[in-house]
Amino acid sequence: MIMTTGSGVGVHRKLLIGLVARHELPAAYPYRYYVKDGGLISYGPVIHDMVRRAAQYVDRILNGEKPGDLPVQAPTKYELVINLKTALVINLKTAKALGLTVPDTLLARADEVIE
Repeated sequence: MIMTTGSGVGVHRKLLIGLVARHELPAAYPYRYYVKDGGLISYGPVIHDMVRRAAQYVDRILNGEKPGDLPVQAPTKYELVINLKTALVINLKTAKALGLTVPDTLLARADEVIE
């Protein structure tokens, strides 16, 4: 399952993570805090970097630049976070049904692994 972003999703993330776990589904989330709250894996932009870059935009506007003249920017830093505790629980319960394992190569590429 791939969880997308949205106000309802963020507000109810703990409920959604619990439902995903109860139904023993592997799920990928957009931000690291979903994994910190018990989700399996996340891949998405680094929020602190996006906030820092937004602050630079505010500074440029306060120093006289027109907002319409500023370029649109996409995130530049992304991170992969894996929760091995969640992975092990899912693996123990559904390994035969889903064949889910976290490959060592994926663990090696992760920016953070929660054990």
